[in-house]
Amino acid sequence: MTNTKYFDLLAQKYDSEEKVATEIINLEAILNLPKGTEHFVSDLHGEFQAFQHVLRNGSGKVKEKIRDLFLDVLSESEINELATLVYYPEEKLQLIKNNFQSEQELSDWYTDIIAHLIKLISYASSKYTRSKLRKALPKQFVYIIEELLYKTDEFTNKKHYYTKIVQQIISLRQADKLIIGLAYTTQRLVVDHLHVVGDIYDRGPDPDKIMDTLIRYHSVDIQWGNHDVLWIGAFAGSKVCLANIIRICARYNNLDIIEDVYGINLRPLLNLAEKYYEDNPAFRPKQHSGKKLTDHEELQITKIHQAIAMIQFKLEIPIIKRRPYFNMMERLLLEKIDYKKNEVTIHGKTYQLKNTCFMTVNQEKPEQLTTEEEQVIEKLLFSVQHSEKLARHMNFLMNKGSLYLRYNGNLLLHGCIPIDKNGNMEKMVIEDKAYAGRELLDVFEQYLRHSFAHPERTEDLATDMVWYLWTGEFSSLFGKREMTTFERYFIEDKEAHKEIKNPYYYLRENEEVCKEILREFSLDPEQGRIINGHTPVKEIAGENPIKANGKMIVIDGGFSKAYQSTTGIAGYTLLYNSYGMQLVAHKKFTSKQDVLLNGTDVLSVKRLVDKELERKKVLETNIGEKLLQEIQILKSLLEYSYMK
Repeated sequence: MTNTKYFDLLAQKYDSEEKVATEIINLEAILNLPKGTEHFVSDLHGEFQAFQHVLRNGSGKVKEKIRDLFLDVLSESEINELATLVYYPEEKLQLIKNNFQSEQELSDWYTDIIAHLIKLISYASSKYTRSKLRKALPKQFVYIIEELLYKTDEFTNKKHYYTKIVQQIISLRQADKLIIGLAYTTQRLVVDHLHVVGDIYDRGPDPDKIMDTLIRYHSVDIQWGNHDVLWIGAFAGSKVCLANIIRICARYNNLDIIEDVYGINLRPLLNLAEKYYEDNPAFRPKQHSGKKLTDHEELQITKIHQAIAMIQFKLEIPIIKRRPYFNMMERLLLEKIDYKKNEVTIHGKTYQLKNTCFMTVNQEKPEQLTTEEEQVIEKLLFSVQHSEKLARHMNFLMNKGSLYLRYNGNLLLHGCIPIDKNGNMEKMVIEDKAYAGRELLDVFEQYLRHSFAHPERTEDLATDMVWYLWTGEFSSLFGKREMTTFERYFIEDKEAHKEIKNPYYYLRENEEVCKEILREFSLDPEQGRIINGHTPVKEIAGENPIKANGKMIVIDGGFSKAYQSTTGIAGYTLLYNSYGMQLVAHKKFTSKQDVLLNGTDVLSVKRLVDKELERKKVLETNIGEKLLQEIQILKSLLEYSYMK
C-alpha cells in the first residue's frame, strides 16, 4: 500500500512512460561519464587570501587547461595573463583595459578574449552534460553563451550571425559582464566538488570570509577539525570552549573576529582584565606583519588574554571531576600548585612557576569563579548564542560537516583514529560502555550533534564531550595524551611542554595499519586511501606527505603562516580526477596584487600519487550509487505503470 502511494506521487512528476524512460536513459548515460574532479584542502586556519587563490586557480587546473588549449597559440606571458583573468576577472579587466589607446584596440581584444574563454569553457565542460553546464553559466547570458558554444558553421550560413552576437555584446557594453561570468563559470567547471578536511578557524585573520565563500560554493563537504569543533562547542553552550576560542584569538591578535565580525561584546571582559591583571610577557599577543598594535592595544590584549585563560583553567576543573572516564585528573593543575612556593607538581615532577597571574584564584577552591568572572562568561555566552552571523556559519558547519567521510572509496578525516602501539583500536569507556574505531567516532558525532541541538544544556555530557574532542586523549581530533596549555604559559622547562602523540602518527607510515583502518570503515583496503589533515608535514626536514605506499596522504602543509617556518611550504592540496590523484605543494602566497601585476602563481611541485589504469566513471562514485538507486526506483515505476 505504501509503495503504491509512493509511486502515485512519483507519477505526478513523470506523468508518462516516455518521461520515465527518458530519465532512465539520461541517468544511465551519466553513469558512463568520467568522474568529476575532487579538490581537497585542509587546515586553512583563517588564511582567506591564500585559500581564495587556491580555490580560484583550482590548484593549477585552470592554467593546465589553458596550456592544453593554447600552448601553440599564446606566449607564456599571454597564458599567464589569461589565467589571471580567469582567477580575478574584475580586477584584471581594469588593469588590461588601461593599456589600450583606442576603442578599436579594446574591441579587438574583447573579440579575441571572448573566443578564448568560450573555447576554454567548452574544454572544461567536456565531461559534463549540457544540463549541468547550463546550471553553471551566468543566468543573464545563458542563451548567448550556448549559441557561441554549440555553433555549427561548416556551410558558413551562420558566420555573420555569430560575428554579430559578439559585436553587439561589445557595442552594448556587456563585454565586461560576460567575461566575468565566463571566468567564474570556468572556475566552477574545473572543480566538481570541494572537500575541506578540517580547521577553518583560529590563528589566521579571516575564517568568516572562508565560511562565506564555502556557503556560496557549488558543492562542498567539511570534515570538522579540532578548532572547528571548539567554535561549534562555544555556540552549543560550552563555556570552556568559549573561553578557549577567545584565548586563542587573544594569543594570535585576532580579537576583532570575536568583536567586529561576530558582534560579541568584549567590554565586560576588558573591564575585568583591567581590574585584576598587569603586563605579562607570557600572554603578549603574537604580532601579524600587517597588523601593528600600539603599546596600549598590546597591553589591553595581554590583560584580556590572562583573564580569559584563568577563566578557562577554572572551568575545566568541574568537567574533569564529573567525568572521571575522561581520565584527566592529572590536568587539575590549579589544585596541584603550591601557591606559597610558587611551584606545581605534574606527573610526579615539580616545576618552578613563572609569569603567574593567579589573582582571582581561590586557593582553597581553585575552580570557583569570582562573581565578576561568572557574570562575564554568562554575558559572553549570551552574546555568542545570539550572533546572527555566527549562527549562520555554525549551522552551515553542522549541515555540511562530519567527523569523517567515506567518499569515492577514500576515508577523509582531520585528525586520527586512536590506536595503541600495536595498531589496535583504542577503547574509550563512556558511561560503562566501551567504544573504539569507527563506533567511537560515531558516538563522538552523536554527542556533538545532540549538544548543538540543545544549546541550553551547558553542563550535560554531550556538551562536556565537545570539549573532550578538543583536548581528550582518545579524541580523534586532538590525537595526543594531553594538552599542555598551562605548562606553556607558566613553566620554562620545555620538557613540560611536550605533547605525546597517539601512536597513529608514526604507525600511519605502515601500509598494513592503514589498510586495517580502511577495513574498519568498510572501505576497500586495496583501492582506498586515508586523506588526513591536522599535523603539518615538515617538508623542509624531508618529511613525505605521501605515506604507507600511497595509502595515507597528509595534506596539512602549512596554509597557516604560523606553521610555514617549520613546514617550508604554504600548504598542500590534493586533486582527484578520472585519471588519478595529484598532490600539489604551494609556495607562500604573497598577495592578490602580485598575481594581478606579475601573473605569479603559488604552485611549486605536483606529485603523482597514482594513475588509474582506466578512467574512473561516475558509476564508480558516491554520486553513481545514488543514481543507480534512482534508476532502480524509476524502473519500478515503469513496471508499476504497466501493471495499472
